[in-house]
Amino acid sequence: MKAAVLENKKFVIKDIEKPSLENRRGAIVKVIGCGLCGSDLVKIRDGQAQNGDVLGHEVVGEIIEINADSNFSIGSKIALGHHVPCFSCTYCWNENYSMCRHFKSTNIRPGGFAEYIYVSEEHLQNTVFNVNLNITDMEASFMEPLSCCIRAIKRANIKDGSKCLVIGLGSVGMLMGGALRAYGHKTYGCDLKADRTILAKEYGFEKTYITENSEQVIMQMKKEIRDGFDVVFLTAGAAATLDFAVKVARDGAKIVVFSSVKDASGFANNEIYYRELTVMGSYSPSPMDLEDAMYLLEQKKVNVLGLSTVYSLDKINEAVEDTVSNKIMKAFIKL
Repeated sequence: MKAAVLENKKFVIKDIEKPSLENRRGAIVKVIGCGLCGSDLVKIRDGQAQNGDVLGHEVVGEIIEINADSNFSIGSKIALGHHVPCFSCTYCWNENYSMCRHFKSTNIRPGGFAEYIYVSEEHLQNTVFNVNLNITDMEASFMEPLSCCIRAIKRANIKDGSKCLVIGLGSVGMLMGGALRAYGHKTYGCDLKADRTILAKEYGFEKTYITENSEQVIMQMKKEIRDGFDVVFLTAGAAATLDFAVKVARDGAKIVVFSSVKDASGFANNEIYYRELTVMGSYSPSPMDLEDAMYLLEQKKVNVLGLSTVYSLDKINEAVEDTVSNKIMKAFIKL
């Protein structure tokens, strides 16, 4: 089968062995398409992904073989989450599902940038969902990244009437804004790129700001949101946003870290202490978050249409370059 195999930080289309159900339970899924995630780009950039790896986890596909105790059958169109928690360890009991060691050890094989993948029986029982006929393949591919946003919102435990700021209006920022609005929260956004602030307004953000001159924007925000924002979500992956978030947060606010940065930048200790700021991280979703994400997509409560640009598998390097250069918002690799 064809797959995009990583070699020296570039993808090479190769023929690799098709996965089989021989001596194991689960399903073989024919991949229809797979979203290109920002985490894929970070893994490539920082060398976390090794030569020979097949990446991709925002998968939509069709089951073509199955040997499992599940609610699926041959022909089922599905979207999936790629990690499964054990539900019985210290991490799971404390609802830190993405810290569960079993969660971290499970995955689909190979990644979604391949014609076929193997999905285990425990995936089928916990993190795989039927795709409703009322949503497109591209919409369904957003289930996993949207569920990550839902997880972050749940962790923040946002009070009714809170004013939430999303810093960074790429695809993840747009998803975060969509999820916040779906749960009834007042949502604001900011980005360096003017076109993204305009797009965010079209997708329902209450107000957006261009952060080209950060000091001017901070002054503007403080005039309009007098006490500062109640909850700030960092979705940009830029070290400069850490200090910015502290400055626009109200005393006692929550700052949710939802992206990595290149260096070892951190938050000002005394700001956190004297102003009683809560800084929390949120990483990956639980199966319950995946279910909630699929519901929001099916009910059209979060709009993702127009966020992705479609590329064929043999154009995946072009998709990476266009995403990194901000030529597009997000890529959907169609097989």
